[in-house]
Amino acid sequence: MPDRRNRPLSPSTKLAQALRYLDQDTGAIVPPIQPSATYARDEDYAIRRSYMYRRDGNPTTEQAEAIIADLEGAEDCMLFSSGMSACMSVIDTLDTGDHVVVPEVMYHGVLQQFQRYEKLGRLKLSYYRAGDIDALRDACRKGETQLVWVESPNNPDWDVTDIAQAAEVAHAAGAKLLTDCTGTPPCATRALELGADFSFHSATKYLNGHSDVTAGALSVREMGAWWEEIEGHRKLQGTVLQSFDAFLLIRGMRTLTLRYERATLNALRIATHFEGHPQVRKVLYPGLESHPDHEIAKRQTHGMYGGMMSIIVKGDEAAAIDVARSVGCFIPPPRSAASRAW
Repeated sequence: MPDRRNRPLSPSTKLAQALRYLDQDTGAIVPPIQPSATYARDEDYAIRRSYMYRRDGNPTTEQAEAIIADLEGAEDCMLFSSGMSACMSVIDTLDTGDHVVVPEVMYHGVLQQFQRYEKLGRLKLSYYRAGDIDALRDACRKGETQLVWVESPNNPDWDVTDIAQAAEVAHAAGAKLLTDCTGTPPCATRALELGADFSFHSATKYLNGHSDVTAGALSVREMGAWWEEIEGHRKLQGTVLQSFDAFLLIRGMRTLTLRYERATLNALRIATHFEGHPQVRKVLYPGLESHPDHEIAKRQTHGMYGGMMSIIVKGDEAAAIDVARSVGCFIPPPRSAASRAW
């Protein structure tokens, strides 16, 4: 019989076991919550570990970061108190006048911050349509572009950008590539292996999965001066993910693969049902064979497209709101401001 004890564990097993965490003193298999805000030094007044204050990090957050780094195939990972704080740590470490290439349609909070900095003269921006590699190439300026931002799939149009091709374009221009793969977590898409330099996830979404944590995860393919600057920015701003939230994130990631697989199955059924519905104008979901980026999405996600889509109903905005209001599986708004009981 072959010895199977040394076979590498699957990513889903590592997630389920919190990267095989084991407390050497007690044998506990669940990482503890470390609430300390400050840390004592040793007898020689040297720092015992890599942190001495809450803003440096903590053991619980460090364990969550190690899990994500392993899942991403990253050299390192940093967790932030929100997705926006992670994105801002990247944006704020750009030099004044740097040129950045971003999608025309992307998560509104990040896009608004880029545009605000452009108005202030902090950054120069060029735009491309998500999924259009030729437009991306035209937007890049060789020797000038410092960062290319890809959101794949992008929210809310769900266009899919070929990350490997985007990496080639960015690197040819001398830029770094950051991918926001919040909609396709690393159990589906490992952007760093496709050539991205940074991989970002709003860990509030799939990674946590229980709507009780706000967090951002930033992973890097190769550490360097820029990564050290981002780390310093997180420390100075105090945006490291706190220990209790890290504990909840670790708990949520144990079921990431199961949840994501089921989300894909459910979404594909819904998208297929409504694709030909007489009251629906269009369904935007990369898992549909009719989607123009379906083959790219299939290759990048290994057929795990996720649970996010946009359904464009016939009619005006009021008609769309009526649909959202009447669908029973959505959490509805209160019937009135005076009465919130159902």
